[in-house]
Amino acid sequence: MSLRRLVPLAALLGLLLPTAPATAAETEPGPRVVGPLPGALPGDRLADRIEDTYPFFSTPDDLAAAGYVEQEFHVSGTADGFATDGAPVAADVPYATRVVVRRPAHARDFSGTALVEWQNVTAGYDLDALWHAESVVREGHAWVGVSAQRVGVDQLRAWSPARYGGLDVTGGGRLTADELSYDVFTQAGRAVANGSVTGGLRPRTLLAIGASQSAARMTVLYDRVLPAREPVFDGYGFVVGPAPTRVGAEPVFQVLSETDVRTSQRPPDTDRFRRWEVAGGAHSGHAGQVYRAPISERDLGGAPAYDCDRPPFSRVPVHHVTAAAHEQLRRWVERGTPPPTAPPLEFEADGVTRKRDELGLALGGIRLSQVVAPTALNTGDNSGEAFCRLFGTHVPFDEQTLARLYPDRASYVRRVVAADLANVRAGHLLPADAKRNLRAAVGAR
Repeated sequence: MSLRRLVPLAALLGLLLPTAPATAAETEPGPRVVGPLPGALPGDRLADRIEDTYPFFSTPDDLAAAGYVEQEFHVSGTADGFATDGAPVAADVPYATRVVVRRPAHARDFSGTALVEWQNVTAGYDLDALWHAESVVREGHAWVGVSAQRVGVDQLRAWSPARYGGLDVTGGGRLTADELSYDVFTQAGRAVANGSVTGGLRPRTLLAIGASQSAARMTVLYDRVLPAREPVFDGYGFVVGPAPTRVGAEPVFQVLSETDVRTSQRPPDTDRFRRWEVAGGAHSGHAGQVYRAPISERDLGGAPAYDCDRPPFSRVPVHHVTAAAHEQLRRWVERGTPPPTAPPLEFEADGVTRKRDELGLALGGIRLSQVVAPTALNTGDNSGEAFCRLFGTHVPFDEQTLARLYPDRASYVRRVVAADLANVRAGHLLPADAKRNLRAAVGAR
């Protein structure tokens, strides 16, 4: 059991910005919290009053219908700074940032698990890459997005000065290489742990998660900063990005798409580390693009368009495997039982050329029904401008290929069911996602 669970924590609530209403509670020292902040969709990001604005990248998902709420808070305090090698570079530097919370409205619906995501800033703004409403809501988890890095916070300040103008994670411009990000993220985790940003809901299990660039930042936190700090999180999930090499007390789970596995050289699974690789999946696939397009139109004035060398956006749902991994990580923390292993993706003798079947699909790895019972070529590879290399490929099969693979609809559905049942039994897929795949298969043209 972690030290976090043994020591009761609370947040000292107080004023952060003159435009933000503060809540108050009798608490122990910790990061200062303001909120929930006023303002909701529809709103004007450039309004002078915070009440007339709304949270950046506020989700369009109908959370209220699911018994959930979305709230935003400002978190502030003083943080220590660290270089990427873990060396301390500053102490007690004032900071102020924001967290976005999506959680059950009522305690009775809360699973006891909080997923705390380090927001990804590769695109130049905060991205909730690991928010998937369907899986989070059906499990009853709380999801919390933390703005830990300068790029994301600076974009917020310009996007809505009334809402975010007082935020800063650079010590007034003195520390611009995200030296404070590690402590800022863990302090936000404490605010989740003590319930001050979750409506009083105190999680039983606190999981830190990050995707791609954020996974890289969390790797530095785990490998080089965490050993000298008091633990906050019970487990760590690293998705489509690097993972730590240090053996620590907190278990580490890594989920990689086909895009991310470039060599047959990989670390072994241990009693503190688990790695899953998803055949046919892309670093940034179709589901995320569909979800973010209308939000980008609303908040950024337009969704990005890409001219890739091959049709982009693999339809293999890596997020289904990620949801299963989060569930396995939760059980690992609570029960002490390591998750099931998974076969690795297969490579040719040179160790860098991926093995593929006659349809061009990758061999090995976790093989979801979209790969075992394919209706299209889905891969993790692509090329072209900007981020095309991260999007994978999706090329639907022609009628002749489909007729050769599936003499009738029933044979297709049977293959989907068999593949998903195998993955559910292996622990690589949650039953609810298998049911979703079945509904899609039955309704497929």
